[in-house]
Amino acid sequence: MNLLQNSELSKLLLTFFVFVCGTLSSQVPRPRGVSLSRAALYPPNKDFTCFDGSATIPFSKVNDDYCDCYDASDEPGTSACPHGIFYCTNAGHKPMNIPSNRVNDGICDCCDGTDEYGSGKECFNNCAEMGKSAREAAQLRAEVVKAGKQVRAEMSQKGVHAKHEKQNKLQELQRNKEEAEKLKQEKENLKHEAEKLENAALEYYRKLEEEAKKKKVEEEAAKNRAEALETFKKFDSNQDGLVSVQELQTRPSFDKDRNGEVSDEEAKWFLNGQEEVDFEAFINNCWTSIKPYMLMDSGLYTPPSADETVSEVDDMQEGQAEEEHEANEDEEEEETDDGEDNEEQEATPGAHEEYSVTYDDETQKLVDQANNARTAFQDAEAQVKDIESEMQRIQEYLEKDFGPEEEFAPLQGQCFEFSDHEYIYKLCPFDRTSQQPKSSSSETRLGTWGHWSGSESNKYRVQTYDKGQICWNGPPRTTIVKIDCGSENKVISVSEPNRCEYVFEFVTPAACHEQLEGSDVRDELHDEL
Repeated sequence: MNLLQNSELSKLLLTFFVFVCGTLSSQVPRPRGVSLSRAALYPPNKDFTCFDGSATIPFSKVNDDYCDCYDASDEPGTSACPHGIFYCTNAGHKPMNIPSNRVNDGICDCCDGTDEYGSGKECFNNCAEMGKSAREAAQLRAEVVKAGKQVRAEMSQKGVHAKHEKQNKLQELQRNKEEAEKLKQEKENLKHEAEKLENAALEYYRKLEEEAKKKKVEEEAAKNRAEALETFKKFDSNQDGLVSVQELQTRPSFDKDRNGEVSDEEAKWFLNGQEEVDFEAFINNCWTSIKPYMLMDSGLYTPPSADETVSEVDDMQEGQAEEEHEANEDEEEEETDDGEDNEEQEATPGAHEEYSVTYDDETQKLVDQANNARTAFQDAEAQVKDIESEMQRIQEYLEKDFGPEEEFAPLQGQCFEFSDHEYIYKLCPFDRTSQQPKSSSSETRLGTWGHWSGSESNKYRVQTYDKGQICWNGPPRTTIVKIDCGSENKVISVSEPNRCEYVFEFVTPAACHEQLEGSDVRDELHDEL
């Protein structure tokens, strides 16, 4: 019943305003195209002075279809001045200003038809019908705003509460971090002490490992030298202590191009470009080239095809040379690597499996204690990092602008979808926008939360999401989200006005803070009253 009474009262007030407007408009003399609020600036019994002071003319020249004033103030009702303004009264609907060049252009711009007074165009005054439709739309809008404002208040309350909780949680985490850092320091000190004892106990075993490793390298070098000596003697057919090009040419293994003979060039390649070499030059300069071919000749290595024989043997040769080079550098690397990671690796039992030894009970006990100390320190360090990560997430949340009353905060963590015939679009406020084809599960990121980008009067009407996935041969995708009042959170449309630039229209109660019905009607009529 109250709603019906309010509606009837609004209609009566509107009728009254329109009546007063019409009465005052008929009683106050003013030139065509001038609003009632500016009528006093056009006194008919005085000469007219341009608003910019550029000239003073007889009042009879006002609206005489000739532009006398630079600011077009003398021709409010004609199209004589290209930059003039014509005022449409539009009684019963919204008054409006139109450019003066649209006066008498044969198009009815004012709903009351006053702009086409001399063009011969017949305009019907449909302001009452348009005003009625506008008021009905405004009434519906007011109801949506009223309902949305109630939800907005609840959202604001949730946002404020969430912010306070985050702030309290941040303080708690700060205290926890200080305690965790103290514990981490204690565990680190215990680790260092345990590792000192461990390193001292393992020094003896390290020497054993180094001796075993050195012995193995020496054994391998001796084996390699013996094998080279045996081969050298086999090649030295005249027993003169030298291996010559002629002696290698009797060995089919060195026919690199497989043409049935070993050329001088091929033999010299194996002798490092020399005509003949003694044993020391043979083992130092020639053996790494000869050995792979010897293995192939003995059947220990078979190339996949004749065409690949040379390249495969060359690969074997390079691999063998690298292995020998690495073996010679092992001791140097152990001496130069003095980082903490290497120290811990050396201190860990079984780090060198090839030369691992069995520790005595006392040493094993110290090793176990050091391992436990390292694990305890790693756990304490991980706890500090986890706390820091959570603090960073909370800090990022607190730094986000969720509106003047935190009313947009409850949208954080939610996602809203919109489907058209081809795609499913998704808006996750303060996070991202995306696009997914209905025929596929792959998702394209259209933008990542950037900032509010509305006007100065209300920046909370537009959001920008940038740095999306790069378009094919184009820029990174971006999304503009236009926000309006609605009774629920919903994406109502998605468009792509420009390539790789998307526009989402999103309604939410969080945006419902406009004035309620009635104020807009009075504001529209204010200029006439």
